[in-house]
Amino acid sequence: MIIVKGLQKIYKQKRNGRLVAEIKAVDGIDFEVARGEFFGLLGPNGAGKTTTIGILTTRVLPTGGIALIDGIDVMRDPVAVKRRIGVVPQANNLDRSLTGRENLLFHAEYFGIDKRTRERLAAELLDLFQLSERADEKVSVYSGGMAQRLKIARALMHDPAILFLDEPTTGLDPQSRHALWQMLFELNARGQTIFLTTHYMEEADRLCQRVAIMDHGKLIALDTPSNLKRSVPGGYLIELRVRAAEELLSSLSTALRKLPNVVDVHSMDGLLRLYANRSEGLLADAVRLANERGVLITDAHVAEPSLETLFLHLTGRSLRE
Repeated sequence: MIIVKGLQKIYKQKRNGRLVAEIKAVDGIDFEVARGEFFGLLGPNGAGKTTTIGILTTRVLPTGGIALIDGIDVMRDPVAVKRRIGVVPQANNLDRSLTGRENLLFHAEYFGIDKRTRERLAAELLDLFQLSERADEKVSVYSGGMAQRLKIARALMHDPAILFLDEPTTGLDPQSRHALWQMLFELNARGQTIFLTTHYMEEADRLCQRVAIMDHGKLIALDTPSNLKRSVPGGYLIELRVRAAEELLSSLSTALRKLPNVVDVHSMDGLLRLYANRSEGLLADAVRLANERGVLITDAHVAEPSLETLFLHLTGRSLRE
């Protein structure tokens, strides 16, 4: 459904008509998305994922490389691409002066769908997303979860080959988030190809069949969630926020590396990260070693293997940084 080869986007910064810098927002990435796949793209702010989505949805012109949607080049025929994609942005761009049903019908009419077909599709999608009872109310009175479900229903009205979701559950309460997850899972089970960007690791882990992780314009990992989590050398993570002189931290890091089951230790800006094969008793041993060396621990956290742990290992920062 998607083929990306050597994709690049370079932004040029000019001052007084002179080129002063080039920023590689997307730096020669390659990946493919199969028909019917639920695919996730993760990365921190500034990683390049928003630019990548912009290229795939025809809003951003690439500097180089190839991007095909259902076999169509996004640069050569953007109009044909737009007919094959459904896009659900993070911002609420529903027409608040219209009802839920009217939002769907207007969207379908824009794509040239005949009256009888668009009315049938609207009824089916309103039922699928549990909005039938409120379909004839203006969307200005909808809750955040209802508005998000309506945005997805609207994007499906012209029967797109692929659905792009940009952080669809941001701002939703846990109950609404889990309800939307179930609807997306069922939608994918029906054969809908879905491309998801999200900051929620649990969301990507539950929904996506494969996940790509992006940072500094490059893809740094691409596999199934289970394989990605298994790829972390020492999947358990212990984070220690510490306060001490640099030489004391260096001594502590050396001692921590010698503890049983510890695979690696990273130290940066007063934060020690221990990657281990097992976590039992490790925190107590780490605290003991810190006390022996006069290092003050101000906070501690233990995490099991996760996509967040993988990203921390690869980049040294969280997805929200």
